[in-house]
Amino acid sequence: MAIEATFTATDGEFPLAAVFSEFPAAEIELDRVVPTNEFIIPYFWVRDVEIENVSMENVTHPGIHDIRVIDDVDEAAFIRIDWDLEYESVLTAIIENDVNLISALGSEDQWSFEFRAESREALADFQSYCRDHDIPLELTKLHALSPFESGQEYDLTDTQREAMTVAFTLGYYESPREATRRDVANELGISPQAVGSRLRRGTRRLISSTLMQLER
Repeated sequence: MAIEATFTATDGEFPLAAVFSEFPAAEIELDRVVPTNEFIIPYFWVRDVEIENVSMENVTHPGIHDIRVIDDVDEAAFIRIDWDLEYESVLTAIIENDVNLISALGSEDQWSFEFRAESREALADFQSYCRDHDIPLELTKLHALSPFESGQEYDLTDTQREAMTVAFTLGYYESPREATRRDVANELGISPQAVGSRLRRGTRRLISSTLMQLER
């Protein structure tokens, strides 16, 4: 039976933890449209930062061969990375086991990885590999495979869904508005800039998975 699992990590050994030493308030999302060969996950996004100040020149880690900014889109930096897979991390665990990465989202405090496996045995092998190689992942959610329904999830990240829900509850979307971005930011404990970024990205994903789907 195919299953999906969510793991979290708070240890700083994942190579991209080095990015947070330069941009501690950033949010990182590994690009999900990735090849499945040796160039595993070659791109990621950096958000909630001042785009004009984003540079990877000072980001170094033994698990990274090369890292550079490629472009910026909608206030997010698009980054190319060449991993050193001699360094043991969750990436080597993926390569060595029969699991697929669905998504990965990280902040300075925590990483969240979602995986899909064809069986419980495959997932157990992945967990054993991580344990044997001292890769600090904690299983936080496990459930049977379910079909994606855009009407339910809309392809939103947890942070986007939370920001939009709080904004709606406070009256941010009312006309006239009953709350400002700063009000939403205070409720979430993040900056108004971060709120604006999450609301824009969330709205874009909602439109893409609803209105654009209906046009097809």
